[in-house]
Amino acid sequence: MIAGTDIISLRGGAIAAMRSADLDKKTEITQQTTTRWFARKLSLRSPLDPDLPDRPGRPAKPELIPPKQMEKRSLHSVKGRVALLHAIAHIELNAVDLALDIVARFATEQVPSSFFDGWMQVAFEEAKHFKLIRERLRDLGADYGDLPAHDGLWQAAHATRNDLTARLAVVPLILEARGLDVTPALQAKMRETGDLQSAAVLDIIYNDEKGHVAVGAKWFRFLCAREKRDPARTFHELVRANFRGPLKAPFNDIARAEAGLTPSFYRSLTATSNA
Repeated sequence: MIAGTDIISLRGGAIAAMRSADLDKKTEITQQTTTRWFARKLSLRSPLDPDLPDRPGRPAKPELIPPKQMEKRSLHSVKGRVALLHAIAHIELNAVDLALDIVARFATEQVPSSFFDGWMQVAFEEAKHFKLIRERLRDLGADYGDLPAHDGLWQAAHATRNDLTARLAVVPLILEARGLDVTPALQAKMRETGDLQSAAVLDIIYNDEKGHVAVGAKWFRFLCAREKRDPARTFHELVRANFRGPLKAPFNDIARAEAGLTPSFYRSLTATSNA
């Protein structure tokens, strides 16, 4: 295993975490790297950094299948709640690697160091979320990898690998913002079924995700201002070019606005994105 002291740069630590197929090591390296970066014990990058992988390291399970083949189950059964928690664990695991990828892939961008502070905080919290959900799955007699999952999140990110502004539009401002829309209903359903432990984990995730969307919105607006581009119009152009399908209503307008994502960004995209 790569020890925290073996990591000499932020980019190197982010890549080491991404490459790890051992998920305990992945989350540990992520959180160690974040802690060392905030203690200012790491350079941003080093000539000794390993190569950025095309795909993050993963264990043999779960099997990846197309999103349309994912089975839907009622939350009123333990199996149904396990299926939902497994899907959320998969999302959170991908979110860890997506935050690390933003840091590692765009480490040569001309942005303030606070850009990297923000994304490593996101990576740290996504690792926390994955561990919380996995612990809850184990409480219910299951584990991550027991059920199939889909690869849509990483595919969406891969399409924006050469454009930081496009990456910010797609990952935090579409994919993460979607979590703000759907999580309150899931929290309510978990409470209805009496699964207060799972609801409490979703509460933590929901509150943190507001901050993650805010990080994305902040830096998206920063890049647009630097390039003298209108943020909402630029968002529309990038979404149409890089995201398949319309955005799905209903939207959590209040939570989105608190994160800096106003309706002018997304309201007109509900049926006009690329099909």
